[in-house]
Amino acid sequence: MKNLLTDIAGVRVGHAEDAKVASGTTAIIFDQPAVAAIDVRGGGPGTREDALLDLANTVERVDAIALSGGSAFGLDTGGGVQAWLAEQGRGHRVREALIPIVPGAILFDLLNGGDKAWGRFSPYRDLGYAAAAAAAAAGTDFALGSVGAGLGATTATFKGGLGSASAVTPDGVKVAAIVAVNAVGSVTVGDGPWFWAAPFELGGEFGGRGLPDKFTDDMLRMRIKGGPAATARENTTIGAVVTDAVLTKPQAKRLAMIAHTGFARAIYPVHAPTDGDVLFAAATGEKPIEPLAGLTELGTVAANVVARAIARGVYSAAALPFPGAQLAWRDRFGA
Repeated sequence: MKNLLTDIAGVRVGHAEDAKVASGTTAIIFDQPAVAAIDVRGGGPGTREDALLDLANTVERVDAIALSGGSAFGLDTGGGVQAWLAEQGRGHRVREALIPIVPGAILFDLLNGGDKAWGRFSPYRDLGYAAAAAAAAAGTDFALGSVGAGLGATTATFKGGLGSASAVTPDGVKVAAIVAVNAVGSVTVGDGPWFWAAPFELGGEFGGRGLPDKFTDDMLRMRIKGGPAATARENTTIGAVVTDAVLTKPQAKRLAMIAHTGFARAIYPVHAPTDGDVLFAAATGEKPIEPLAGLTELGTVAANVVARAIARGVYSAAALPFPGAQLAWRDRFGA
């Protein structure tokens, strides 16, 4: 176990970025189509193929998931991932037609200091293709922090980023998460080094600082981008939780719903009107589980994993190289 999404067999992750634009994409590629669902809790989401994942609709499995910066422009990322999959002969077959199924979600990073004057077409379709190709070429390691969909991300207090974490349930089922953290709220307690997700930390994976000895009123004060009177829109935390369990589409939906608790454990405040918080859930179908207690246990562990992934994304991030760019957690507190 490497504490990464790729601890789930048959799952690959690749990043692609444009440093000038200060934005990027992350592709999650499944070696075999995975059962998938989605849970949307933010007030301003941006998604691709979300209707397809509705429980009433026909297609149950996806070939990939695309995560991207760029706000609505970033929805083109899925087209790039889809193009790479089509070249590999992957997709949902309808007689002689083959259609790669690539849901996706985006975050808003258009005001982070990068050059967004890209001309007629945004770079995200090409970045999506490059991320998918990178996933295919990569092993089981991938970078965290200011990479891929997390390159341009920010939070209320420190630079955002892309994080991942994994765990095994007592029954031996693996579950892992990947999250691009661009929240309107804060991932840390007050202005200190403590992460809200500290109770779930394993092995000092995000600094081992624990929680403060006591909480003050100031620590519990709402911190959001731009302050209490802000009308900021540059937000959204997006990600995916993946397991090697055997799940139906409704069970994957329930997993996404339970795992979304990890957002609330790691971000304060969360699911705000100006967030677009989205979490996908996918299952590769290797290990059967008991449908009630087993799914509940899987969701419990998944929520912890999501919280840890969020903290790791901010902990691993580096500031963007622009004047006035938001400081990273490590700029202030070291490693």
